[in-house]
Amino acid sequence: MRYALLPILLLCAALTSVGMGVLTLLESNRAALARQFAVDRQAQLDEATRGVSETLEDVGEDLRFAGELLSQPGSDAEHRRELRALLEAVGQYKVIVAYDAEGRERLRLLDRRTGKQVSRGAILPQMAEAARRALQRPPGDITTSPPLGEGQGWLRVMATALPVAKGRPAGAVAVLVDTETFFTPLRIVTSDPEARLLLVGAHDQPTSASDAKLADWYRRLDAEGMLVPGFASMAARMKEGERGTLPLGEDEAERLGLGRAEAVAVFTPIRLRGGNNWAAATLVSTAALRSHEQGLVWRLAGAALLVALFLVTFAVYVVLAQRRAAALRESRRHADQLAHLHDKTQKILDHIPAGVLALTEDGRISAVNQVLRARMPERAVGAPLAAAFPQAPEAVVSRLRALAEAAATEARPHSLLGEPLALFGDEGRFNLHAVPLEARDPDVRTLLVVEDLSNVRALETQLLRAEKLATVGVLAAGIAHEIGTPLGVVRGRAEYVLGKLGSGHPQGPGIAVIIEQIDRVSRTLRQLLDFSRLQPTAVRPVSLGPIVRDVHELLRVEAERRKVSLELDVPDALPTLAADPDQLQQVLVNLALNACDACGPGGRVRLAASGPDGSAAGTWGLVSLTVRDDGCGIPRESLNQVFDPFFTTKKRGQGTGLGLTMVAHVVRNHGGRIELESEPGQGTCVTVLWPATPSAVEERHAS
Repeated sequence: MRYALLPILLLCAALTSVGMGVLTLLESNRAALARQFAVDRQAQLDEATRGVSETLEDVGEDLRFAGELLSQPGSDAEHRRELRALLEAVGQYKVIVAYDAEGRERLRLLDRRTGKQVSRGAILPQMAEAARRALQRPPGDITTSPPLGEGQGWLRVMATALPVAKGRPAGAVAVLVDTETFFTPLRIVTSDPEARLLLVGAHDQPTSASDAKLADWYRRLDAEGMLVPGFASMAARMKEGERGTLPLGEDEAERLGLGRAEAVAVFTPIRLRGGNNWAAATLVSTAALRSHEQGLVWRLAGAALLVALFLVTFAVYVVLAQRRAAALRESRRHADQLAHLHDKTQKILDHIPAGVLALTEDGRISAVNQVLRARMPERAVGAPLAAAFPQAPEAVVSRLRALAEAAATEARPHSLLGEPLALFGDEGRFNLHAVPLEARDPDVRTLLVVEDLSNVRALETQLLRAEKLATVGVLAAGIAHEIGTPLGVVRGRAEYVLGKLGSGHPQGPGIAVIIEQIDRVSRTLRQLLDFSRLQPTAVRPVSLGPIVRDVHELLRVEAERRKVSLELDVPDALPTLAADPDQLQQVLVNLALNACDACGPGGRVRLAASGPDGSAAGTWGLVSLTVRDDGCGIPRESLNQVFDPFFTTKKRGQGTGLGLTMVAHVVRNHGGRIELESEPGQGTCVTVLWPATPSAVEERHAS
């Protein structure tokens, strides 16, 4: 044991010697440590301000993009729609206003959540003032306003002039920006309790992100700057746009609220195009550095046990530092992912598809874009307008021809908004715009723009249905809770009376009817509760075959009782589904029961599964589940209502109208789709497109 301790003692002695050497080195290089401390803080501040500068420059890029957009030909409605896309894509934008060359308001778009509240204050006049100042600067330069309003220190107006037309800017565009999230990197830098932040805006005013005491000293520099000479020198260099570091003495640091210790001031500019520069500074007390140094001295001057304790402490510090670094890397990864998604969304919004068709002076088609080319005959170019829409009625083509002729004759755009037209066979909703061009080019005399609104209307319908489902869920839970308890009491009393009277009593059958009706109401309440308390989706790989066979076994007796044939067609080669097995079974049971209800004696119900293209694996990772019957079918006017809560075509008392609603809810929660086809007297086919597990899809594509 003694010999075993000797190497440990020698190691501790060696470590102690090394520690004393390190102590001597630290004492002799204290100034170097302070300089290195300042360099590290400068690097942190530079990294943080680089992110802030990039964020502010993104706002400038958006403004320049909006300016280029407004300078392009197009109607105010088109410009409003594209600016609306920009406003909704960037959550920090609250108001966008476009002005003409005289500074008069041309377009105004408000954020739906806060824009109206903001517009009621004095902000719109300040936006107009910023736009007027922007008109006096070169196009592309960014003009910023001071902080707006009491308690709204994060709101600022940023404006830029539109490209020059006829020797002067064609106008200006201004945006009201909530800049609070822009300066999050600076908050991370000053997360150290010994650090204080001073952030000065383009108008030489401290922002809301600044430390309150530093901001107060900054405002009092003209009167009391001699009390804090280092701070005053830093402020002067910040105003000149310089970058650097300054040491602060103990007395000055204490006056600035940094404690009784020397401090280091690090400052750097945040540059914007056009010279509207911001500046950021961090003032960090060296008290922690000094305390750490003194603690290190005491530890290194102690015995070997204290050296060992220091090593353990250092190891813990390394582990914590690694965890923090991992957390920062993860945060940066998430930030990069969000930035990528933002860029992708922006590009999609910048390329919203609309069909464009060019007409010659004599009404012939000279060119079409990709959107319309995919929906038109191949030889439509060079033919009259009617050749582009061979499935459209003559009356619809006549309206299009008249719209184009009116635009060319009057030399101004003409539009038809939200018109129900059968341009491509089935009737849909369209916005049509006829835009006249220069008469000197007979090959492109008029542009006909076709916007298909069918998908927008479908989305509006889905949103309305989702709102109905949410309302019904809350209502169902309340009704079931308030009615269920009294019903239980009534049923118990009825059973008690029936037990006392006996089944042979004259009133016995009547009481039995009461109990039966209460049970029916209770079943309806249970369905309501099932609907309002739909279990969260916990998906896992599920094989479809066993579940379909279980459904067949569950419903076999019921189908035989109704004299309905229940058939299965599920191939073994199907991939596994990403599903909650109980909820998947619930979907199939509800659809099969509805199909049985629709059939009379001798009817057939068929459950099948395949890919959407007829293969076993499917395309895009979806498997098609179909439930088809040859029953009575659904009237055409009711097809859009069958998934609404409480809508049913069954007789009163035979259904609650919640079955298909629950089916649609479960399918959507799993990321699938549901489609319905029905003809009165011919039967109904319900198709559910259900996602397969990713691993199963990858394996099949690899094979």
